[in-house]
Amino acid sequence: MTRTPGRSHDVLVNLGLDTSTVSRPPGDGLSGAPAAQRLPRAGWRDPRLWVGAAIVAVSVVAGARLLAAADDTVAVWVASGDLAAGAPLTAGDLERHQVRFADGDDLDGYFRASDPPPVGVLLRGVGSGELVPRAAVGAAGQNGTVQVPLSVDPEQVPPSVGAGSVVDVYLLGRAGTRDTDPPGDAEPALAAVGVVDAPDVEDSFVVSGKRQLVLAVPEDDARRFFGLLGASDSPTLTVVRRS
Repeated sequence: MTRTPGRSHDVLVNLGLDTSTVSRPPGDGLSGAPAAQRLPRAGWRDPRLWVGAAIVAVSVVAGARLLAAADDTVAVWVASGDLAAGAPLTAGDLERHQVRFADGDDLDGYFRASDPPPVGVLLRGVGSGELVPRAAVGAAGQNGTVQVPLSVDPEQVPPSVGAGSVVDVYLLGRAGTRDTDPPGDAEPALAAVGVVDAPDVEDSFVVSGKRQLVLAVPEDDARRFFGLLGASDSPTLTVVRRS
């Protein structure tokens, strides 16, 4: 005999029993699966968000410090332009560059930019952008060079000649030669000398309109050059640029 759920309920009520604790058979429409609950989204007040942001910030700072520690470049003094042998070296001729040395001992041969700029006279030429070696800088007069001024016709000087250039100077009209001898047929009176200064004609205040050059010349070569110049009849100077 089939029992009716409604009668059982009435009987229990009549007996004074709590019907809330009685399980109901499935399918009676009174029971079902519990409703699914969604996890709350993390808001900006969630401490987990701030902990994550702090971890990211610490990682970025630590990475930046590691990269900075890995930068082993050193600031050194380099030539800001071409500098000729015998030219005086001043702070205006130098600029700072960051350089990485494969061997740390190599740094001892150059000037650190953390030290004052070196001053003195160049014992050899230094090209633009080249590191200035300690061995290339000496005290005034140490290298035995003197500065020789020349006045040359502008057409006898290449326009590209300037401070730091290396030139040969030919003296035409010397005793025993013809005035028409080209420079290639004669030995230079001064060979591979550095140009210390080469102002333009407009800046040299030369009434004759000649181009002035100041050369760094070994002392013995300078004496020989002036001897040739004094023995020449109407000498013509021609300057040939080497570099």
